[in-house]
Amino acid sequence: MSVIDIENLSFSYDRDVVLENINLHVEERDFLAIIGPNGGGKSTLIKLILGLYQSKQGSIKVFGKAPSKNLSLIGYVPQNINVNTDFPIKVIEVVLMGHVGEKTPLFGYGKDEIACAMGALSQVGMQDFSQSKIGSLSGGQRQRVMIARALCAHPQILILDEPTSSIDVKGQKEIYELLKLLNQSITIVVVSHDISVILEYANKAAHINKRLSYHDISDKKKTFHTHDKGEHFCEVELLQMLGSESCNTCEHEEETSSKIKWKEAK
Repeated sequence: MSVIDIENLSFSYDRDVVLENINLHVEERDFLAIIGPNGGGKSTLIKLILGLYQSKQGSIKVFGKAPSKNLSLIGYVPQNINVNTDFPIKVIEVVLMGHVGEKTPLFGYGKDEIACAMGALSQVGMQDFSQSKIGSLSGGQRQRVMIARALCAHPQILILDEPTSSIDVKGQKEIYELLKLLNQSITIVVVSHDISVILEYANKAAHINKRLSYHDISDKKKTFHTHDKGEHFCEVELLQMLGSESCNTCEHEEETSSKIKWKEAK
């Protein structure tokens, strides 16, 4: 089942073309990595999917409707998770903000909302920190709380923009392991520069630099040349493919059976 359908989409800021003829179809329970250079249009595409921008050329459908009609089905975790460490807000209060569209905080939250927030914290392994101040947590812990906040709305798609940009290596691994677990029930879309990590978990990759090139990387053994008895795949192959505009299929010099098929969206 297709959950996001983008067809012939172009977008400009005034006369500056940012996205050109984008075609992308995201299936249910895909783990899609959106990669590419700074200024290539990754964040703009996400904002279009979220309905924050509108384009006059092409179309975007989320579960068959305009994004504004199905926003409740999308959970979003922004890139910037920096907080004022002196602000006295508890973790549970941050997560409860995920209900703001359903209930006005002025009148407080009921038992059901609190139970939902605790359930979301349990999903991300942060239930024991519910009464902690958000500013006292590490970067990785705060990111887990932000994911829990997004999960409070029971989304069917979770979109994350650079979720590990300010987190140490151990924390990055933990975040992606969490996303892998969540991917068992919801679709994951991640914008990231961290190719070596994201490709370990993603089954699809979209490289965006004004135009989009789409890659099915679900079978890592066929997609990448491996080293050390298969314990490490060589993401350099994909990087080589992303820089190539002249072929439809490339082969590794040392292992001709290791191929990656890709197509540039037309």
